[in-house]
Amino acid sequence: MTKKNTKAQSGQDNKLFDDLINKAELKQLVYKNTLETFKLFKNTTTDMVADYQRYCETKKIKNAVPFESKTISDFQIELKFAGDLLLFNMHSNIFEFPRNHAIMRTSYVKDDKSRSYCGVINIYNFLCDSFKYNRINDSGYLIGRIFINKDKHYFIEGKRELGFLFNNFGKHILDADKTQSIVEAAISYTINFDLLTPPYEQVKVVSVNEMKNALDAISLKTGKRLGFKFQADQGGE
Repeated sequence: MTKKNTKAQSGQDNKLFDDLINKAELKQLVYKNTLETFKLFKNTTTDMVADYQRYCETKKIKNAVPFESKTISDFQIELKFAGDLLLFNMHSNIFEFPRNHAIMRTSYVKDDKSRSYCGVINIYNFLCDSFKYNRINDSGYLIGRIFINKDKHYFIEGKRELGFLFNNFGKHILDADKTQSIVEAAISYTINFDLLTPPYEQVKVVSVNEMKNALDAISLKTGKRLGFKFQADQGGE
């Protein structure tokens, strides 16, 4: 290889290595921000449980409905209230939006494309009984997903107030006050998202095996909206 070719190859390698390092550092920063945000959600749910207990004591409420939080792992929190369970789940990977996504057309992202790389925290709603009785066929519902970028700016794709109140990407930083508002909005949505009776035609036939196992893990599918698909949901909007 000639000296000229060696220099050319070296220049190509330098650019390749720079790209590799820059992309890795960007994703590490986004991951760090997302993990810090997830810890805020842990603190928020714990504080809300304490607030609820104090409220019940102050009001001398007997037989108060359950309201409790539990850290399942570094990436998962459960918040139980009445018969519902909210599951906050942080994805360990970093994502970028598709080119045709509305976020990619904002001046905020056009000015700096690296702002489009985000970590994701998903919020799912399940029935508590689905886990209590190990009803593995029951449905859970994605009611919101929170995107956090390198600047800790965020927005939410979600149902009702979750999607409407938190969609100013590039204008707000996700802090403790914002996580409090998000959890409150998620609870508010959930308690007004009621369990509907499934269509008669869908449940009129039951196998002997299903009925025999009804006491421990009935396999009749239960969910607030049967057949739910987040991207095409037509009920409980």
